[in-house]
Amino acid sequence: MPSRRTHIAPYAPGGQLAAALTALREAGGIVDAFPPEAVAEAVSVTPPTPELDLRDIGFVTLDPAESRDLDQAFDIKRLTGGGFVIRYAIADVPGFVAAGGALDAEARRRGQTLYLPDGSVPLHPRELSEGRASLLPNEERTAFVWTIELDTDGRAALDGAAVSPARVERALIRSCAKLDYASAQLTLDSGAAGSGPAAEALTLLREVGELRIGCERARGGASLNMPEEEVLRDNSGYRIERRFPLRVEEWNAQLSLLTGMAAGRIMLDGGIGILRTMPSPDATALAEFHDRVAALGLPWPAGIAYGEYLRTVPAGTPAGAAVLHAAASLFRGADYAAFGVTHDGERLAPPERPEQAAIAAPYAHVTAPLRRLVDRWGLVICEALCAGREVPEWASSSLGEVPGLMRSSSSLAGRLGSEALDRIEAALLRDRAGEEFDAVVLEARGGGARVQIVDPAVTARVPNTGGALSAGRHARVRVVSAEIATGTIELAVA
Repeated sequence: MPSRRTHIAPYAPGGQLAAALTALREAGGIVDAFPPEAVAEAVSVTPPTPELDLRDIGFVTLDPAESRDLDQAFDIKRLTGGGFVIRYAIADVPGFVAAGGALDAEARRRGQTLYLPDGSVPLHPRELSEGRASLLPNEERTAFVWTIELDTDGRAALDGAAVSPARVERALIRSCAKLDYASAQLTLDSGAAGSGPAAEALTLLREVGELRIGCERARGGASLNMPEEEVLRDNSGYRIERRFPLRVEEWNAQLSLLTGMAAGRIMLDGGIGILRTMPSPDATALAEFHDRVAALGLPWPAGIAYGEYLRTVPAGTPAGAAVLHAAASLFRGADYAAFGVTHDGERLAPPERPEQAAIAAPYAHVTAPLRRLVDRWGLVICEALCAGREVPEWASSSLGEVPGLMRSSSSLAGRLGSEALDRIEAALLRDRAGEEFDAVVLEARGGGARVQIVDPAVTARVPNTGGALSAGRHARVRVVSAEIATGTIELAVA
């Protein structure tokens, strides 16, 4: 099945937009280049060779076609007595980054890879993130390999299944194939997966992915079935594409979620770690959401779990789009919580509510160390706990610093991403003042409304004088002006 796309916006002009995006980077203090000392470490440090050799396992990676920073590789096998065993290999970034070194200091300063329309700004030098540590095909790599057993219903030990608990250990691996989402989906849909490790991995990924989605529903997990807005760039300029993720992307995401849940459980049982948390919506927010969706004609029936209700919402309709926009307001408050006893004796208490509410389980970030700082801590903590060893001193002594570093980098990433999108949207409308467009009203409050123009793919606010616009309805809007330098768009009801 090809990607379900809505509308693809026309190309935005390049010159003035490029200057605006460059100004954004400069204002945010974003620097692409790494200090020479950090680059020197990235190209010279070699991780120790682990005792465990898993090069005979047919690991494969599955990512966007253009990706080279490959954090994860997986292998899935069906067990003789029923059920499955998943091996999920994660890039061994801790093996390359010496604690207290120049590369470590620069990674802590950056916090995460920034994905901007005019190019990404990596957490680590590309020599490392797209080369020596990346799980590229046919290359020997050290990795943190998770082994997770599932029963015939796709349930793991953390779900209450009678299978062995998850574990993680360092191993030597070799990925045998680099798969991409679009080709993988076409292969599965055509029924021509063929034979070999890659074909088996894909076939079982679909089966396991669907089972894990069922487990998510059973535990009350929720996800928003919203189209993603992707900024695409080529020689013609920039455009915005709205698309729904492919099914194979959802199945692949379930492997990462499962691993993060296993990591969260290991940390809580071991009394030390860093969780990714998010509180459940409070009663006031839920009551308001109930009222809003009822007014939109898509009431939330009594006795239906929140996540289950969201799965019934028709995302492709105006009312459905407004419901999902409202639901996004309930997915707030995500944070990092460190806990445990550090080497200097400081005691960090575990959070009173350790769950990530949308996942409906404790959860930790451990599957993207090339792109996210916190995962380096999570991996070494879980590996040490599984081996019955003390957590490395560098990880436990700096445990309390990591949440603040991640909050800071996440805030920067969110702000820059939002402001860059504003400028691209303004560029798409700059030369179209006076033109009218069809739109969907996502929200109408007070004297204003938030609308989503159908084509080009632009979302902006418009005055709602007299309350002419209602959430979940079609509208007609006119472009008054658009300023690329500030990302400001002025619309009016047509």
